[in-house]
Amino acid sequence: MTTSERELTRPVDLCTADGSSLNPDARGWSRHPLHRDNLDGRFGMNKRWDYWAILAGDLVVSSLYSDVDHFGLADVYWADLVTGESGGRAIVVPHGGGIELPERAGTAPLVVDRDGLELRIADDEVGTRIAATWTERDGRAGRLDVMVELPVGHESLNVVVPWSDELFNFTSKHQARPALGELVVGDRRCTIGGTDGAESWGVLDVGRGRWPTEITWNWGGGAGRCGDHVVGLQVGGKWTAGTGFTENGVIVDGRLTKLGSELAWDYDWNEPMRPWRVVDPGGQLDAVLTPRFDKHTKVDAGPDLRSETHQVFGTWSGRLVSDDHLALEFAGLQGFAEEARQRW
Repeated sequence: MTTSERELTRPVDLCTADGSSLNPDARGWSRHPLHRDNLDGRFGMNKRWDYWAILAGDLVVSSLYSDVDHFGLADVYWADLVTGESGGRAIVVPHGGGIELPERAGTAPLVVDRDGLELRIADDEVGTRIAATWTERDGRAGRLDVMVELPVGHESLNVVVPWSDELFNFTSKHQARPALGELVVGDRRCTIGGTDGAESWGVLDVGRGRWPTEITWNWGGGAGRCGDHVVGLQVGGKWTAGTGFTENGVIVDGRLTKLGSELAWDYDWNEPMRPWRVVDPGGQLDAVLTPRFDKHTKVDAGPDLRSETHQVFGTWSGRLVSDDHLALEFAGLQGFAEEARQRW
């Protein structure tokens, strides 16, 4: 194993009994979600979200369901990586407006039906179903129905990133989960996975924590086949520096190799369509993302709320070495990389 980080194997509470600070026993990482989000109190500091992305060849779909104390956010987004066309629906819900997430991710449906968006994200014994209907800005009806499978034994990267006892975040990152379904926008019907569509993969980012007022992060991921193997990439940076923990790893055939080193990221914020390279100094990962599409978002709501993100989608190529010494060279993995700058 290439990390000295503490591996957890039993369920644990994220916070102390009164919810005021980080539980010392919660520091660590695991191969399956084990943390219970008991973020009680400290109103205004708590941030909870489930973010899903579907990588489906020339199509990308995503959905966010989030509670940041003062308000909730929910959306569905899609983009055609060939034409650059994009669409979807996003809503902001006032505090108490019904956006709620369970203490353990995936244990209760996430549901909202208001302001032109009906969204339901629900888990069962085989995976997660994401179903939504909405109206596009041009009046076309939108519909998404996709099942993201969770194969038996498939591992994810789960870790607590502790800036301090008062500021910390638990994240659960899932990569390389098969996806099957369809997106319909007006007269356009897009198959996700299956015999009629490109092989498709689900990505999940669970976040539960209390963040610094200002933060910048990198995140990237991807999935695809490499010979007889299914490969998933999970990489991050900046926000974990100095904490003693990372969110870095590779997944081969459902088995996680945890990378404990901070990765070296090489890209140009001002020219996001140039290649993004991510390198493990320990030699277990060297990957380059060739972008096809840049989802650039910017919000400036005053000195206390600013956000800007370049999230680029494309294909990964490179090489990896797993903990069991399997060396693979891969190309054409569907994926993404991003830099996000937040003041919240």
